Amino acid sequence: MRNRIEDTQAQKSVRDLKIGESGEICCLKDPEMALKLLEMGCIPGTPVKLNSKAPFGDPVTIIVNDYTLSLRLDEAETILLK
Repeated sequence: MRNRIEDTQAQKSVRDLKIGESGEICCLKDPEMALKLLEMGCIPGTPVKLNSKAPFGDPVTIIVNDYTLSLRLDEAETILLK
């Protein structure tokens, strides 16, 4: 049986999505970032879609609850998907 740390490392995050791909938020990896993301609507169980990436890949924009949210890649990496 794998431990919890290995499970989160193998799990896909918003950072791993390609433009146009969608997923459902599973959980938030970083407790300090979690409050900020929760306030912006990144709640577990919510669908999320990668909308665009800047020319060098950072930042990215996602669609959550019918609005567009811009995130740095390190923030996007903390949003884990089912």
